[in-house]
Amino acid sequence: MLVTQGPQFNGKASKRLHVMAKPIGAACNIDCTYCYYLSKQDLLEYKKGCSPKMDDDTLETYIRQYIEGQNTPEIIFSWQGGEPTMLGLEYFQKIVAFQKKYQPVGVKISNDLQTNGTLLNDEWCAFLADNHFLIGLSIDGPELLHNTYRTNKAGRGTFKQVMKAVELLHKHKVNFATLTCVNNLTSQNPLEVYRFLRDVVKSPQMQFIPIVEQKTFRTTAPQKWQPQDQLTQGDARLNPYHKDSVVEPWCVSAEAWGDFLIAVFDEWITKDIGKVFVQYFEASVETWMGRKNPLCTLGEICGKGLAMEPNGDVFTCDHYVYPEYKVGNIHHQKLDEMAYSPEQQKFGFAKSRNLTTQCQQCDYKFACHGECPKNRFIRTQEGEPGLNYLCAGWHKFFSHADKAIAYVLRMTGNPVAHGQYSDERGTLQVRRAQAFPTKF
Repeated sequence: MLVTQGPQFNGKASKRLHVMAKPIGAACNIDCTYCYYLSKQDLLEYKKGCSPKMDDDTLETYIRQYIEGQNTPEIIFSWQGGEPTMLGLEYFQKIVAFQKKYQPVGVKISNDLQTNGTLLNDEWCAFLADNHFLIGLSIDGPELLHNTYRTNKAGRGTFKQVMKAVELLHKHKVNFATLTCVNNLTSQNPLEVYRFLRDVVKSPQMQFIPIVEQKTFRTTAPQKWQPQDQLTQGDARLNPYHKDSVVEPWCVSAEAWGDFLIAVFDEWITKDIGKVFVQYFEASVETWMGRKNPLCTLGEICGKGLAMEPNGDVFTCDHYVYPEYKVGNIHHQKLDEMAYSPEQQKFGFAKSRNLTTQCQQCDYKFACHGECPKNRFIRTQEGEPGLNYLCAGWHKFFSHADKAIAYVLRMTGNPVAHGQYSDERGTLQVRRAQAFPTKF
């Protein structure tokens, strides 16, 4: 009998984990209206012992455990906040020094850092370039759209400071990606946002994040919702503009999310494919080919991306930093033991095991697997709880993009494993002159 082994490295089974480290917690130098993390300062009782800065002992313990808990050619550290650059450049120089201290022979250490960009300067960018950091830069589009919600503590927009950061990142050739929040306003201006990122910012990689938060999110953890608060798909109170809406007014609606993706996709597929990297679209192409979706929100299982606060407390996920979802502390448990614990595995597999019947029967289940569980707070038309708030938007986008993705894959000699035009359903009969690059 032929026995196959899983991935190997250095003669042992490959082992990988991922943690979003919050070395400054929820502390930030600006005050974005829609930020889901600022409220953690009150929720986690920072004033009662949780320092807003990870001390040197905790930092070194974390870096050592994170490296020791993995067996893979590359180990990727992710630093987020709040605003991690508030810790200062010397703090990140210390991070790199600790990483080199514990770096195994033959293993590459990489870092990514999410920032609002307002504190970056030449010295910072020279360091980031020299140490090959990947920067995630938060920017929501042109000045008016960006400044509506991304303001400083005085209520003034941060656009000019962020654009200065864009100049510096290009100047120092720092590898960066843009993270753009799709809210009630940016969702109404998809091409203005996309073309700005493409032509002005010249973003090497674009990430679009749908802003979805219930009005109770500051105190109520996901999956801890009251039954009476789980409205049925199509209920008018799920619209952010409704006077009795259950979501915050700055959220994107499900329909607007779908329309935003469609408008940007049509521009990208006809003009920019192969030249502009849009995370959701590239991931969809992979999925249509039959590969696993590289994004946790659209993958079959989750639980692989934990979050850690400055005092070493570890939580199941970045969007589950609530007392109910604390899995331990690195001063008392090993990081890899927490990451692979039965509780964390149960959390991860619950994503696929708790799909509604509507999701199970959906033609595009392969493409999103019910999306992020933190957004599953509505009911199906049949009254079954656990449907994703964005379901209608995702389905609208996948239905629209299906034929175009299948066509592009066939034209490039790749398999079409899923969708209405998959290889199993027969060859997609389109002629080049009729199909690409006009309409699909």
